[in-house]
Amino acid sequence: MKVVKFGGSSLASGEQLKKVLQIVVSDPERKVVVVSAPGKRYSDDTKVTDLLIECAEKHLANEEAGEVFEVIIERYASIAKELAISLDVVETISSDLKNLLNGDKSKPESYLDAVKASGEDNNAKLIAAYFQHSGVDAQYVSPKEAGLLVSDEPGNAQVLPESYENLYKLRDRSGIIVFPGFFGYSKSGEVLTFSRSGSDITGSILANGVKADLYENFTDVDAVYSVNPTIVQNPKEISELTYREMRELSYAGFSVFHDEALIPAFRAGIPVNVKNTNNPSAPGQLIVNERANSNGPVIG
Repeated sequence: MKVVKFGGSSLASGEQLKKVLQIVVSDPERKVVVVSAPGKRYSDDTKVTDLLIECAEKHLANEEAGEVFEVIIERYASIAKELAISLDVVETISSDLKNLLNGDKSKPESYLDAVKASGEDNNAKLIAAYFQHSGVDAQYVSPKEAGLLVSDEPGNAQVLPESYENLYKLRDRSGIIVFPGFFGYSKSGEVLTFSRSGSDITGSILANGVKADLYENFTDVDAVYSVNPTIVQNPKEISELTYREMRELSYAGFSVFHDEALIPAFRAGIPVNVKNTNNPSAPGQLIVNERANSNGPVIG
């Protein structure tokens, strides 16, 4: 079994989602799909998560936020139209977001977390609807239903140990599970988000929970390089990296992974394969506990 996570740039448009569907159905072992909120479609675009934060902050300040709300809903609607799926899911997304924005503002941090998390949650609903429309046996599963329990720390939630036992039951479900990244639920039922790279963290937790053989992390690059490719021409690709090396590099500003994101997978000894949504046949990069492969005298 494989857990597959797709980042925001892989989910920013209908065209990208068509690639995602082909990647998922091309390998029957890809059972759990973790999704981010829609990312940037082009360099000057705004991520849906940033729009949600702006919208929530305006509501907290009792400012007019109708324009930002419409931009957010239009992002989901444009993807649905591009994929020629029913706009019922967009109606659901619009209704859910309205309810959240008009919810309890007495704890601003919790309010902001709930609104932020809706980016991933609503995208998972849309993606599950698209998979079903395409004839794929797929279902949206919420972190609450799956039992992904976290500590009561808004913006920096930590997974609780009992979550892993709860998540193992996902193995019994038929078809493909579409799961929103970035957040879990407190024992009292509140939405709480992880720190930055939150969807990477969710994917890593799920890989551990379902005892996956591999955690595939799809992004928008073919490989990780030993030097910054924007500075050095023709850099050498790193085909294999140990978790320890990856953490060392992340401390030095290497930004492919937030250093804490892969700890749940690392603890379970699950290898991580970083791959490119736009070039899925490329081997990508493996992050493992121990590696036999030598990249040369310098890793990064």
